[in-house]
Amino acid sequence: MGADDIYTNDGTLDIHKNPANKNKTGNWKACRFILGNECCERLAYYGMGTNLVNYLKKRLGQGNVTASNNVTNWSGTCYITPLIGAFLADAYLGRYWTIAGFSIIYVFGMTLLTLSASVPGLKPSCDGDHCHPAVGQSAVFFVALYMIALGTGGIKPCVSSFGADQFDETDDIERKKKSSFFNWFYFSINIGALIASSVLVWIQMNVGWGWGFGIPAVAMAIAVVFFFSGSRTYRLQIPGGSPLTRIFQVIVSSFRKLNVKVPTDKSLLYETTDEECNIRGSRKLEHTDKFKFFDKAAVETQDDYVKGSLNPWRLCTVTQVEELKSIIRLLPVWASGIVFATVYSQMSTMFVLQGNTMDQSMGPHFEIPSASLSLFDTLSVIFWAPVYDKIIVPCARKFTGNERGFTQLQRMGIGLVISIFAMVTAGILEVVRLHIVRKNNYYDLEYIPMSIFWQVPQYFLVGCAEVFTFIGQLEFFYDQAPDAMRSLCSALSLTTVALGNYLSTLLVTIVSKVTTRNGKLGWIPDNLNRGHLDYFYWLLAILSLVNFLVYLWIAKWYTYKKATKRPH
Repeated sequence: MGADDIYTNDGTLDIHKNPANKNKTGNWKACRFILGNECCERLAYYGMGTNLVNYLKKRLGQGNVTASNNVTNWSGTCYITPLIGAFLADAYLGRYWTIAGFSIIYVFGMTLLTLSASVPGLKPSCDGDHCHPAVGQSAVFFVALYMIALGTGGIKPCVSSFGADQFDETDDIERKKKSSFFNWFYFSINIGALIASSVLVWIQMNVGWGWGFGIPAVAMAIAVVFFFSGSRTYRLQIPGGSPLTRIFQVIVSSFRKLNVKVPTDKSLLYETTDEECNIRGSRKLEHTDKFKFFDKAAVETQDDYVKGSLNPWRLCTVTQVEELKSIIRLLPVWASGIVFATVYSQMSTMFVLQGNTMDQSMGPHFEIPSASLSLFDTLSVIFWAPVYDKIIVPCARKFTGNERGFTQLQRMGIGLVISIFAMVTAGILEVVRLHIVRKNNYYDLEYIPMSIFWQVPQYFLVGCAEVFTFIGQLEFFYDQAPDAMRSLCSALSLTTVALGNYLSTLLVTIVSKVTTRNGKLGWIPDNLNRGHLDYFYWLLAILSLVNFLVYLWIAKWYTYKKATKRPH
């Protein structure tokens, strides 16, 4: 048996920094620990975040608009901090140690959050349904909340890429398994979310917030144990140095050579002569014709060498130039995910507030909290993820000839279409709900006699859209990222969720200010029976349709990357 059959050919190492043995490391034997870790971590995150809007309203005394904006601002921050974790992982620490370090911060944040909701003096004092939070108590709560946002910043961009690293891209058998990994990864996320949105939300609303936040804290501690338990089986990618430095070197070199002409024969552009790439953990990239301006950075001139040594701020390799081009090509696709993320964010804000006005009873003795309806989004994902992997992909493969069934861009586009229908469904429900209010003069009734389960279709459609768009996005950004920038590109894909949350905050703020002029109640008043939440849903449906039409042009324009040789 040759060395190629024993060890991986993608440059990965084991935990002891030796070449990774194919039989002893990676593959599904390592992924079971990663999937277990992700399931518990997501249980902790969603267990705390799903019902957050109700905690802010009931315990911190905030109104609909303030509570909704605080949730989307925090959620947005949770998807911005991954840029920090991703940079550290790609440049210096590697994915394994980044996940390990930030997990500890996460556990401390969850612990402080639990204390702020359970310990006398830290938790707000309440008289019945009215609570009186002190400034210090609110401050402790938000410090804990943003510690969690920082902790999740080291996990989110690394864990999916770390799982994909367990499959050798140069091995045909292992490469096929990688696509399945992303489906099962998202499946495990939603198993955690299912428990969070059902059991934990019920505990928070009926037992207490101390237990409701304490159980997610324990789940996060279990997630850390899961992660470290698999250390011996993991394959570790070598950090390739600062990707931002390499990007800026290409930009600076290109502008320094504004007057230099790029040769017609692209084989004359500078590249290392040996088989392996000079960037650690990366394969060489083939030249592409788009963004030709940056090819100037790879044109050799006499001024590129100082005392016989190459100046990296004057001359860059073709691979380095193509790294930058890959990032630029990803940006339009990335931008098209922002509106989708805005639709997705409504599940933790407007869908919950809409559900708060409806009949939540299940039989004579049990009421389902409105935030628990998100479990139907989770059930939708749990249903569609294996159906996509086991049924849709094999069927699509017969017609398309693509080993993945659909291309990643086609998969994401289908999800964008489904998200439009999700908003239309939510809008129709609100039209019907307001019709019942007007017809029966229910304007000041807390719960109108209309079952909350009429919300199930909109949650189910969002879940279906997730399976196509979010999983497709995870796989697309990993696959199309330069090898030494995969954590950073995963973080980039996550920032669509951040910007989607911020866009939601912006839209709610603008809509609130514009529609409350001249003393009007506006579209989203504290009493939704007197508002027009349906108009807000129509606005999102129109934005989603425009976004999809732009996406079609972007997908047609996109050029997939081509990697050559094995990594160094």
